[in-house]
Amino acid sequence: MRVSIVIKSVLLAGLAAFAAAALAQKTQLLVYTALETDQIKAYADGFNKFYPDIEIKWVRDSTGVITAKLLAEKSNPQADVVMGVAASSLALLDKQGMLEPYAPLNLDAIMSQYRDKRKVPAWFGMDVWGATVCFNTVEAQKKNLPKPETWKDLAKPIYKGQIVMPNPASSGTGYFDVTAWLTMFGDDKGNGGGWKYMDGLHENIAQYTHSGSKPCNMAASGEYVMGISFEYRGNSNKAKGAPIDLVFPKEGLGWDLEAFGIHKGTKHLDAAKKLADWASSKDAMLLYGKNFAITAQPGIAPPLANVPKDYEARLVKMDFGWAADNRERILAEWIKRYDSKTEKR
Repeated sequence: MRVSIVIKSVLLAGLAAFAAAALAQKTQLLVYTALETDQIKAYADGFNKFYPDIEIKWVRDSTGVITAKLLAEKSNPQADVVMGVAASSLALLDKQGMLEPYAPLNLDAIMSQYRDKRKVPAWFGMDVWGATVCFNTVEAQKKNLPKPETWKDLAKPIYKGQIVMPNPASSGTGYFDVTAWLTMFGDDKGNGGGWKYMDGLHENIAQYTHSGSKPCNMAASGEYVMGISFEYRGNSNKAKGAPIDLVFPKEGLGWDLEAFGIHKGTKHLDAAKKLADWASSKDAMLLYGKNFAITAQPGIAPPLANVPKDYEARLVKMDFGWAADNRERILAEWIKRYDSKTEKR
């Protein structure tokens, strides 16, 4: 009896030691991300099907917060990988010398407009996320408010206090809205038509949020009539039965890429490259396509029920280099003019 107990104890100790050794052999990657929380698990599970020996530790926040965190840590970097953060932010990190160029296995399948143009890119796109306005039809009917068709409609006095939108300093969605308006209507260092448009829009804004999803969620719940947001959140809220229509303003739509880059100086470069290879693969693109109408590899994303088929043609021509170079100036001007209506953290 005692021999049996001893043998069992030895076996159990051996199994525990083996399990501990297997766990110790797992490489941990610290990944900074602005991915939506309801996407992260599916992407991690998809990656671990191919690379079970690599464990992803996520640090998640909105795009502006993650970008600021990375810049603050420049002299003492913590992240191994930046994944699902705006390409305009990755272009900024690249200009600061913070990204490790790498050509992933599937780079040739990614459309040229959705990646860094260099042969060995510092970053590549995963999918496009772009602007929409979530319009609560029930609340609008109560208030006798018509559905807008254009961005300029949103500046009409009838919508005073009925609109929420993301703060561009903390939200990538907010930043691509602002840069799109400056692209379409004019910048001129604070004097152009884009700023005049935002002056008018500001009169109707009830609150600027720190999240790109939150304005659509607030409109979906009836807290406000309209939320300037992005198509993934609008499509998912409407699919869940929220009484909203998605408005895609006729002048054109701001957008950015959820993008991927390896942080320079990572101590886990081989594992980071494996994540890059997977993130650029068709398997990954199929997962992205469940959420977004456009993936960086063409022809993969199925149509989204509430997003127009010509969505890609509606996107404003965006220059990520310009958005990165002018980020500090644009945000300083925006904060000076409009930050008084930003929600408190």
